[in-house]
Amino acid sequence: MADNSINGEPVSDAQLQKWADEAEIGYDTTDLKRRGRPRMGSSVAHVTTIRLDPELESALEQRAAAEHVSRSEVIRHALREWLKSA
Repeated sequence: MADNSINGEPVSDAQLQKWADEAEIGYDTTDLKRRGRPRMGSSVAHVTTIRLDPELESALEQRAAAEHVSRSEVIRHALREWLKSA
């Protein structure tokens, strides 16, 4: 026999039937919560791996902590500024 519970809370047969009826009708997908990371820019972002020497990584960590942002944000900002000056 299946355990009709969610996170340890019992779920009634009536609630299960209600959910089944809703599913058969279909859901408006605009009401569903989007999952995953938000888009960056006009398209899906790509991951790029770089190697850092210990001193550069330490400086990156310190800057990110000082600015209260992620390491990735520091790297993106630095790269944008460097590309502007090139």
